[in-house]
Amino acid sequence: MPPINAHVSSLGGSPIRALLALAQDPNVISFGGGAPASESFDVDGIGKSYQRVLEEHGARALQYSSTEGEPELREAIAARMTHNGLHSEADDVLITSGSQQGLGLVGQVILDPDSIVLTENPTFVSALQAFALSRAQFRPVDTDSGGLVPEALEAAILQYQPRAIYLIPTFQNPTGVTMPESRRREVADILARYNIWLIEDDPYSELRYDEWTMTPISADPRLRQKSLYLGTLSKVLAPGLRIGWIRGPQEVLDTLATTKQGTSLQTSTIDQLAAVDWLTHNDLDAKLVPVRAEYRRRRDAMVQGLDAVLPDGYTLNTPMGGMFLWANLPEGFDANESITDAVQAGVVYIPGAQFYVADPRPSTIRLSFVSNPVETIAEGLERLGTIFR
Repeated sequence: MPPINAHVSSLGGSPIRALLALAQDPNVISFGGGAPASESFDVDGIGKSYQRVLEEHGARALQYSSTEGEPELREAIAARMTHNGLHSEADDVLITSGSQQGLGLVGQVILDPDSIVLTENPTFVSALQAFALSRAQFRPVDTDSGGLVPEALEAAILQYQPRAIYLIPTFQNPTGVTMPESRRREVADILARYNIWLIEDDPYSELRYDEWTMTPISADPRLRQKSLYLGTLSKVLAPGLRIGWIRGPQEVLDTLATTKQGTSLQTSTIDQLAAVDWLTHNDLDAKLVPVRAEYRRRRDAMVQGLDAVLPDGYTLNTPMGGMFLWANLPEGFDANESITDAVQAGVVYIPGAQFYVADPRPSTIRLSFVSNPVETIAEGLERLGTIFR
């Protein structure tokens, strides 16, 4: 076989997706993935949106379209971000095929080989994969129960001279931690003093379990020319639509659009128009009320059930929203070694060590609580108890 790109071939696939492939067995209960509950999808409403789009805009919906995205969708997304505290105009938005494509585009455009990216530790594995394609180097910044530690951030900036920092400040993946408002202001104060990019990834903030909201760090006007904010409809409407977006400075959006042209030309026209139609004919906030309530019930069921499952001395982060629980097992436990036994017992979790950019802790695990009803969670925890008890 002729040679292929040596760097890309050396990266390997996602170990998490390999684990999730095992969970396709209907006899296996998966606490592994970050998939929303399938029963939360408005199948009927989305179907009607596709029908209306085909009836009213059939030829347009099936034709090529602009790389930047359908104007109506860009306007709708800008309005949603403004509603959530990040003032935006349609021209500030580039539509992507899911936020994962957005991460890939951002990596290609703002990172050079050996560019340093600061990250929380642990952090989202697929973002690391996206940035690694550009040969970026990663450096961890200390975190605590409130997320990134501001003093550690400034020290890391001075030490490493990074190109960017990648953050998930709200219901972080994998830990579920949310950075408080006061710390967000501290982080913005620091970033405003230095010439580095903020990549703010925000897939989960709409899945809050209380009435409070958190203002994105990117809302600070001092960061307007150095912030790239990524969002998605995957967690609140349906991941199969593959609708995400990047909000950023116009000059960078132009380059992102050119880069997107070289890989995918555009995001599906019919999917974009169906998303716009659904948002026009439905109240997203009202739709999310029962979803949030059910996810909170599932979170509580898993938190309560884990006490009879995990070994004495464990600690657990109980998130205020999002999809994930993060558990620390006592020293001596290795979640990587236990995963084979777990699969044989009919349950899957994700070993936490895979999320670290440095100093991985083998005694950590990530558990997703949103994908299964309470009864299935109870059965899955019973199976898990045979491994850890």
